[in-house]
Amino acid sequence: MDKHLIKKYAEVIVGIGVNVQEGDNVLVNTGTEMLELSRAVVRECWRRGARDVVTIIKDDEMTLARYEEGRDEVFDVLPDFEVAYHESMLKEKYHRISLRAPSLDLLGHIAQEKIQRSQKVANVAFEPILKYMDSGEIKWVVAACPSVRWANKVFPDLSDNDALVALWKQIISICRIDCDDPVAAWAEHDARLKAYERWLNEQDFERLHYEGSCADFHVHLADRHKWVGGSSETPDGVKYMANIPTEEIFTTPHADRCVGWIKATKPLAVMGKIVEDFSFTFAAGQCIHFEARKNRDVLETLLRMDEGARRLGEIALVPHSSPISQSGLLFHSTLYDENASCHFALGKSYAEAVHSGGIMTKEERRELGANDSMIHIDFMVGGPDLQVTGFRKDGTSVPVLVNGDWATEPPSL
Repeated sequence: MDKHLIKKYAEVIVGIGVNVQEGDNVLVNTGTEMLELSRAVVRECWRRGARDVVTIIKDDEMTLARYEEGRDEVFDVLPDFEVAYHESMLKEKYHRISLRAPSLDLLGHIAQEKIQRSQKVANVAFEPILKYMDSGEIKWVVAACPSVRWANKVFPDLSDNDALVALWKQIISICRIDCDDPVAAWAEHDARLKAYERWLNEQDFERLHYEGSCADFHVHLADRHKWVGGSSETPDGVKYMANIPTEEIFTTPHADRCVGWIKATKPLAVMGKIVEDFSFTFAAGQCIHFEARKNRDVLETLLRMDEGARRLGEIALVPHSSPISQSGLLFHSTLYDENASCHFALGKSYAEAVHSGGIMTKEERRELGANDSMIHIDFMVGGPDLQVTGFRKDGTSVPVLVNGDWATEPPSL
């Protein structure tokens, strides 16, 4: 990959994504297949005046080795010092950069029960320290980096090298790295997302109705819900972009007031496996029936994680005209595919998407209708025939999406 473009990508991740300020502490989570980008990101953090930069590097083959060779008891244990280490970093405000490539079906042959046990023990162990993220004081960004495994999935007819080049080309374009001034391009994009955020918040919808070949679904919104799009902001006013790329405007559904059916329009890579052709039926906010053509057992495992796993924690609006959708590619990556399509999330709500949610307890947010769970799993429901209509408390209806795209331009940019 062109070193100049790698440098520009790192500048966007560090400068627009986590927006490193002089004196910031930074944690970089990355993998062995993305060292070139990781080195550029770490260098950019130091260049911008970071006080400390810690890097944690993981490897897919080492992860696989644990599942294939580890004794049975290792999947029920997480050493206390691992949680303590991460909590100490959160207390010291280590802002987080995550560089990812989807593992896809790396664990496809591993018993689902073993994966469930391992992930559940980790979720339970780390749940008490999520309060530091809920406070909004930790800036974070998730960005993608191509791997051979991922590139081969997106471009199965190309050689390893050609597939990697093709995937890099897509990421550089979608993330606005190939323009003359990526920072200015991101500022313009953020302004447009913020305009839709303001418009949606002004509507103060009580519920939304999704209609199309993928849905007939009514979702009420949590009390004091807040629409969020583009950049987020720390309590002391520092902006950051949590996802690169991002095309979504999201908010908090009411965990007890969703009814109807929704059908996923893209596969879901989760728990090391790929779930395909799946759907959910909801009543009184809870999933009461689900189907999947492939890896249905994965969905069953997720829905049994805890009581909140069967309820929704997020709804997000994404126009069908988004650059990722228009690429015509299935990325097999939640980060990318969720920004090509409207989506929902099973499980935990974001504190950010409730007014003053960052200073509330999870119990207080739950009283407003915001869901709580140890999981947060996004899945895509959208396309060119999707209609979304908003309803205000007085019953007034307002078109939100028509044929998959925004029904109206925002009143001001």
